Amino acid sequence: MAESKTRPTGADVGDFVASRANDAQLADCRKLMAILKKVTGQPPKMWGPSIVGYGSYRYTYDSGRAGEMCLTGFSIRGRELVVYLVGEGAEQEALLSRLGKHKMGKACLYIKRLADVDVTVLEKLVAGSVAQLKRRYT
Repeated sequence: MAESKTRPTGADVGDFVASRANDAQLADCRKLMAILKKVTGQPPKMWGPSIVGYGSYRYTYDSGRAGEMCLTGFSIRGRELVVYLVGEGAEQEALLSRLGKHKMGKACLYIKRLADVDVTVLEKLVAGSVAQLKRRYT
């Protein structure tokens, strides 16, 4: 069974953000980092080559595949910021409807800039996601 490439590394978070973010994204990344640290109570760590992650949890799927992943995190993907969170469930979906301009994938929230979204709602989304993961996997 293949091992996950997304694991904590010793890479410097500040170096990653500085190397990927444009000027506008840099300010957004700082705000986002403060939100994620506030919600998780954890410092940022690089997960793999491109995810700034906070906290961690261990999972085991029905198939028996197991691994570890950050509770939440973000990455810079071109002109978008990607926030990793669970958007499932009635409460999360209600929050997403009030968030503002975004796209949602399975566990990826895509935003162009924080000014496009309600950061209070974003913080609640992250908190709800972290709580779901903790209930599910701890």
